[in-house]
Amino acid sequence: MPRPAPFCATFGREAPHAPLSNEPKTTVAGPDTVASFSQDHISPMRRIQHALHETPSLVPMVVLVASLAIFGILLGSKFFSPFALTLILQQVTIVGIVGAAQSLVILTAGIDLSVGAIMVLSSVVMGQFTFRYGMPVELAIVLGLAVGTAVGFINGWLVAYIKLPPFIVTLGMWQIALATNFLYSANETIRSQDISENAPLLHLFGEKLEIGGAVFTFGTMFMVLLVLFLSYVLRQTAWGRHVYAVGDDPDAAELSGVNVKRTLISVYMLSGLICAFAGWAMIGRIGSVSPTSGQLANIESITAVVIGGISLFGGRGSVVGMLFGALIVGVFSMGLRLLGADAQWTYLLIGVLIISAVAVDQWIRKVSV
Repeated sequence: MPRPAPFCATFGREAPHAPLSNEPKTTVAGPDTVASFSQDHISPMRRIQHALHETPSLVPMVVLVASLAIFGILLGSKFFSPFALTLILQQVTIVGIVGAAQSLVILTAGIDLSVGAIMVLSSVVMGQFTFRYGMPVELAIVLGLAVGTAVGFINGWLVAYIKLPPFIVTLGMWQIALATNFLYSANETIRSQDISENAPLLHLFGEKLEIGGAVFTFGTMFMVLLVLFLSYVLRQTAWGRHVYAVGDDPDAAELSGVNVKRTLISVYMLSGLICAFAGWAMIGRIGSVSPTSGQLANIESITAVVIGGISLFGGRGSVVGMLFGALIVGVFSMGLRLLGADAQWTYLLIGVLIISAVAVDQWIRKVSV
């Protein structure tokens, strides 16, 4: 909470002198009345700081709009065409879905370095169960989703009950899932043609819907609906409030009646399930089932979360902000590519955005000190 401005309070009677023009006036009727203090003299910068604390997604939204405007001015209709804008959405689909999973974990003041490995492992399970064992594709997909959820449960159990640091747990699980992925698949890639002929359901999220000049994939629509659903759940349900409470102060949450262990396990399980959906969407995106795909998903998801205004210290931020963060990266990548700039400029600007986002987060956090 912001600290109150300097004040003069008189209990049970009027102040003996008229307040100065710059002095807030507080009158209290009786001993049981709580004093209220004027905030008329809070500085504009303090007001901005408080507004950003209340709405963390405001900063990435402004950055996104500004970047769209800048590239729109530089590139004109070449950038602002419906096809180019929806292509940005398609390119950030996988990052957006994995970023949603990462957001849930970071809101609890944790971090999940295994999201990319869970995504790839789940996709490999779907492909191998369909083509190696001849299972119905629907059952193979369900088993792939179950594998992602199970890995998430293991992560959550180790964090909640064994009290291991999330960084260490998920770093180890990243290595385990990655190794399991290569050993189980024998480093074999299932070709796009085979999938299209024998298991087209695996390509579901790659199917396209054209509206005017805009092209939307089912994966993109799933990403947007997932972000909206999680945003509603986190803001409007008891479980969502528990997630924020655990991230803000787990001890205080425990004293308030929140089952911290159960909440943490549910968060990691849901994260694993979302990563498994990302694996299914990745098959539709790249067309094949490859054990070497998605190698940068961990870093890209954390980048989207940080730029999106979610605090790495937990308890503050929104999934919508994460989506803005992913779109910012997509806009910069697309815009610089159309300008003919070296790809390294994209990494440089994204690095600056990451450091700036963390600096802004630290500044915003001071509002509650």
